[in-house]
Amino acid sequence: MDGTMLPAGEGRIGPNAVTRLAEALCAEAGETATRALFESVGLAHHLDAPPGRMVAERDVTRLHRALRARLGEARAALVSREAGRLTALYLLGHRIPRAVQALLRILPPRLAARILLGAIGRHAWTFAGSGQFRVLPGRPLRLEIAEGPLARGNHAEHPVCDYYAATFETLFRALVARRTVVTETQCMANGAESCIFEARW
Repeated sequence: MDGTMLPAGEGRIGPNAVTRLAEALCAEAGETATRALFESVGLAHHLDAPPGRMVAERDVTRLHRALRARLGEARAALVSREAGRLTALYLLGHRIPRAVQALLRILPPRLAARILLGAIGRHAWTFAGSGQFRVLPGRPLRLEIAEGPLARGNHAEHPVCDYYAATFETLFRALVARRTVVTETQCMANGAESCIFEARW
């Protein structure tokens, strides 16, 4: 799969990037800290009325940036990973047909991965916004997000796209191979040209 180039400009992202982050942060830091963070970036309305439709990608960028600023890199990474895990569980429960899931689980991992990645690529606009997603050739399996909203305009010593890594990892563990580990090996926030995620099982 070569992936699809998405149009430049303001993108929109599925609401899970906001609602699951709020859920994970509340579990980690409590309701008061969660509201304080959302209020600090002018997004408290997403708590008062959780979005059910696509949200502006700038909202997600601001939330994740504020998360790291308030909690520190290590703790923010834990919250982001939990939000990604919860997002994947939502997709498994509400977006990926059970018949498709059952089929993927009985297929050889490489074939199951190919089918799953085809579906991810077709819906990349729902998580990459105006960024670009593609699967890179070769082994191990590598996924690329260029100009993604989590890393865009950010500067950090470590990769910051834990949300994506955990979402991919949870989906692969459920549908491809239970021992899958997804690691972000390079990140735009560290000066790389794009964010690369390596999946091994």
